[in-house]
Amino acid sequence: QVQLVESGGGSVQAGGSLRLSCTTSGRTFNNYGMGWFRQAPGKEREFVAFVSWSDGSAYYGDAGKGRFTVGRDQAKNTVYLHMNRLKPEDTAIYFCAHQAGGSTVVGEAAYDYWGQGTQVTVSS
Repeated sequence: QVQLVESGGGSVQAGGSLRLSCTTSGRTFNNYGMGWFRQAPGKEREFVAFVSWSDGSAYYGDAGKGRFTVGRDQAKNTVYLHMNRLKPEDTAIYFCAHQAGGSTVVGEAAYDYWGQGTQVTVSS
């Protein structure tokens, strides 16, 4: 079992920044990674970013390109999502997820464990 706990969400004005954290416990594998997704009201969950545990390499979806940076701290079993120049359209619940294995990182099916989510609200 893997447990994931997100934190760092909140309310911020447009142009501001937030740093989300996702702390993992239980079984994890160094050769897999962690993903960040978000789901806005009335919309499907979308891929934001992925980071590899082993070498920290990152991959971004359209939602995360340009303004977001994903990272990890192996010693703390924690992954981060730094979000800058936030916009009202970034308002969503943000989830971290544990990659089940393989090379696919974009789709939800690539992940086997999910956190409970943390709310991010950006006001104009």
